[in-house]
Amino acid sequence: MSNQEIIDKLLNGEMKLYQVDREVSAKEATDIRREFLEQKYSIKLDNISNYTLDMERASARNIENSIGVLQLPMGIAGPLKINGECCSREVFVPLATSEGALVASINRGASTITASGGANVRITSDIMTRAPVIKCEGVGDALKIKQWFIDNFDELKSIAESTTSHGKLIKIDPILIVGSYVYPRFVFSTGDSMGMNMVTIASEKILDKLAQDTSAVHVALSGNVCVDKKPAAINIVEGRGKSVIADILVPKDIVLKKLKTTAEAIVEVNMAKNLIGSAAAGSMGFNAHYANMVAAIFLATGQDPAHVAEGSLGITTAEDRDGDLYFSVNLPDLPVATVGGGTSLEVAHEGLEILGVAGSDKAREFAEIVACTVLAGELSLVGALAAGHLARAHQELGRG
Repeated sequence: MSNQEIIDKLLNGEMKLYQVDREVSAKEATDIRREFLEQKYSIKLDNISNYTLDMERASARNIENSIGVLQLPMGIAGPLKINGECCSREVFVPLATSEGALVASINRGASTITASGGANVRITSDIMTRAPVIKCEGVGDALKIKQWFIDNFDELKSIAESTTSHGKLIKIDPILIVGSYVYPRFVFSTGDSMGMNMVTIASEKILDKLAQDTSAVHVALSGNVCVDKKPAAINIVEGRGKSVIADILVPKDIVLKKLKTTAEAIVEVNMAKNLIGSAAAGSMGFNAHYANMVAAIFLATGQDPAHVAEGSLGITTAEDRDGDLYFSVNLPDLPVATVGGGTSLEVAHEGLEILGVAGSDKAREFAEIVACTVLAGELSLVGALAAGHLARAHQELGRG
């Protein structure tokens, strides 16, 4: 069939979108589906069709029913000096966003941090989780299943790790019981991969063993105690992905010169806004705008953007130390990767290359960079609020 004949079948409902891939190459299928939309709605999709990605590879790994590529402006902030265990250097951070003033704000924070000697950053935990839900006859049987997981941990660990050369089952904790349902939270280390697919496959093998040894039935491979792509208190307390803390001591003169305010004013804004205001609202994110930085760097480096929902959780603290400003960000739930998923897409790979973290053995270094980028953006915004500059910045940059 010619391309137009396939488009005619789509328009007439004689062919499904996914069936186009069976007739032609991924690149041709992409063009056909896009042209189908153009003809169906009498529109032109010239910009969606303008891309440099290898669509054959992307269609095999990253997208279904492809029609083209989304483009976002990408900016750069830096230099940002980092004093970490894995990253100890200055970096320029690529940021993809359509929000005017965001990159400028992060850049100001980076300048403040670098002038102060650099941000200190440490990873406190490095795990990935999967928690299925298992159905039992009642609470008595549920308790027996809980004990089964505890008693057979070594064997279950061996079964899980037989599915991967990188993943390690660290523990099964907590094992929650709600009525007749059991929720075991499998906790893994996953190396440089974000690891969600890895732990899902490993967890399924454990459930196969459960089915062999017991009468319990697993209802769903994810029972939402993981907790994946949703804000949750358990992830704040227990951690998920990389748990990272970054902090900085900004001298009094730099607070005044760079942020145009005082440590005392920043401390009050942080207390009133990030802590008390967030508590009053019932928020799980006691911060000003972690999501802005996490989303911008995730989009620029091929991370799963849905993980912004959990990656933006965290608490900002600020202290006035005799006029100097101590400022910190705490990100307990940061799922990031430097291999796999969207990191192999050409633009995302280039974003990781700008940071010097493309490929294996770089995930922890990347996590430290993300946390310091969040520190820069958070410091700048809270400083702007303390100085009364936020509306002016958006007037000048966001609406220019």
